[in-house]
Amino acid sequence: MTQLPIAQTLHRKGHWDGPATTCELDYTGRFLRRKRLTMTSGEPFIVNLAQTTSLDDGDALELDNGGLVRITAGVEELYKVWGSDLVRLAWHVGNRHTPCQINSDHLLIQADPVIGHMLEHLGAVVEPLTAPFNPEGGAYGHGRTHSHDHVATAHEH
Repeated sequence: MTQLPIAQTLHRKGHWDGPATTCELDYTGRFLRRKRLTMTSGEPFIVNLAQTTSLDDGDALELDNGGLVRITAGVEELYKVWGSDLVRLAWHVGNRHTPCQINSDHLLIQADPVIGHMLEHLGAVVEPLTAPFNPEGGAYGHGRTHSHDHVATAHEH
């Protein structure tokens, strides 16, 4: 039985270099601790991180055999949202703790008919599309929009 390579070290985007294979994961799939994944080349490997971690497009996992696996954001069903008051629309998305990719002239959110309907009632244009999704991280850096992993300067519960 062949032992699969194991990734236990994460290198954030911009803090690694060299050749790497790739692994494409959607937003949900990029939140993990332990999991068997497959590189785009078809080779399987195991992720075994010390804690549950949100991986970003461009991060790399270091394998125990010395190789690197670059994480890329996979395509998924999204809504492109725009309107005359984009700041107000963004506030309503954020108020619902909905992951959001903010662009200068539109927002991208995961396709959710309830949120889409609400935004249309607020005057937004909501267009379904399929694309990679790279939402803003939490207020304290990397991570999900509603994470409770805070840095030392964060509030106490």
